[in-house]
Amino acid sequence: MSKQHPEILLVTPPYHSGVVESAGSWLPLGLLYVGGALQKAGFGVALYDAMTKFHTPEQIRHTLRRERPDAVFVSCITATVLDGIEVCKIAKEELGEVLTVLGNTHPTFMYDEILFAHPEVDVIVRGEGETTAVELMRAWQAGDNLNKVAGIAWGGGVTPPRCFHPDLDTLEPAWDLVPWNEYSYRPKPDSTLAVVSSSRGCKQHCSFCSQRLFWQETWRAVSAERFVDQLMMLRERHGVDVVMLADEIPSLDAARWNRILDLLIERDLGTTLLLETRVDDILRDAALLPKYRRAGVEHIYVGVEAVNQATLDLFKKDAKVEQGKRAIELINAHDMISETSFVMGMPNETVEDMRRTIELAKFFDPDMAFFLAITPWPYADLYKDVKDHIAVRDYRKYNLVEPVVKPVAMTLDEVREHLFLGFREFYGDKMRRAATMPAWKQKFMRTLMTLLMEHSYLRDQMAGLGHPQRAVEVMT
Repeated sequence: MSKQHPEILLVTPPYHSGVVESAGSWLPLGLLYVGGALQKAGFGVALYDAMTKFHTPEQIRHTLRRERPDAVFVSCITATVLDGIEVCKIAKEELGEVLTVLGNTHPTFMYDEILFAHPEVDVIVRGEGETTAVELMRAWQAGDNLNKVAGIAWGGGVTPPRCFHPDLDTLEPAWDLVPWNEYSYRPKPDSTLAVVSSSRGCKQHCSFCSQRLFWQETWRAVSAERFVDQLMMLRERHGVDVVMLADEIPSLDAARWNRILDLLIERDLGTTLLLETRVDDILRDAALLPKYRRAGVEHIYVGVEAVNQATLDLFKKDAKVEQGKRAIELINAHDMISETSFVMGMPNETVEDMRRTIELAKFFDPDMAFFLAITPWPYADLYKDVKDHIAVRDYRKYNLVEPVVKPVAMTLDEVREHLFLGFREFYGDKMRRAATMPAWKQKFMRTLMTLLMEHSYLRDQMAGLGHPQRAVEVMT
């Protein structure tokens, strides 16, 4: 790295829960956007994805000692924030006057708690980070008072919030920082995986969600042409053949989304797309789903969340239970992988409620289902409804895997047992019916079962289905 400009190291915390890493390695897109803005402003930047590298704290210490950056920017969600703070502590121990900066959802809302307890964190970037990071570095380099920088919290106070960037087409991630050989999608051997954003934000009101709060219930989009140009560049320059959309709702603007599909079909990139969208957008686009498939969309996650209407209403999902089932049926009918999740462990739930959810999950029949523990982000609207039932305060457990809310009529161990029971029963049922799937989907499901049994946090719990190879053979 050059010392001509302040060296900025973009770091991911070394956190793992056995969830997303079981399917592949996912590049930290938010940090790359910040890195792109810093590069454009003339700063020297490097990416250190300690999470993907599975580095230990000692390896992080060695890397920081070797690279000796002037500033360390760390991106954290709730589950990773304690490890992010530990990165800052190591940086201070090794580099003394280094500037340590935290950003992303949890620091944006919990800056007061972090700064009060952790002097090793110098600055928190609140909200969208590209412009703030550039102004922060300029002010810090010049020795100016940081209170002139909008959108931060630090020892000297909290500055006014920053307005969102007006034109997403002008933002470019620092793709050149990515060691592409480290990012792949396990269900497709030898693939190169990118995470790409076509929009930011969400206008929905889900009470458990961090993203709609972070984006203040706004939605902005990259133009259809700009987005598809970016996919083409990634394919031609970096060999990216699998793209996961980071968007909460890429299809919100129906006309724009239809234009994206048309461009993807016209350019025939040969890129596989994985995306998340809302149930009602799938229902709206029922007649367009053949176009989804021709455009390369292979895998769609829709947030069903609950099979009980009262729970959906508490979550403020603005959806009906039957709509979720219909959306899954449509995705399946158009030869795409359907995925959803079912949230369990609310304070009023019982063993009988959880067993009913498991049975209805099988009835809904997505290709993939995840049974998740309700996780009360300390800044989300849902927090006030469950705070008296929170039994675990360790943020590292706030990962949707470990139950942290204790229902009135159940123990945490019982919640955990039924989450794992959901996985075993759902995928056991799925394997028994695998012969009804198209051949390519059967192959995907065999790969999925191997990943769940060998690489995910479900490894021990799924052992009830037998040896991985034997379980896979059931689907052959």
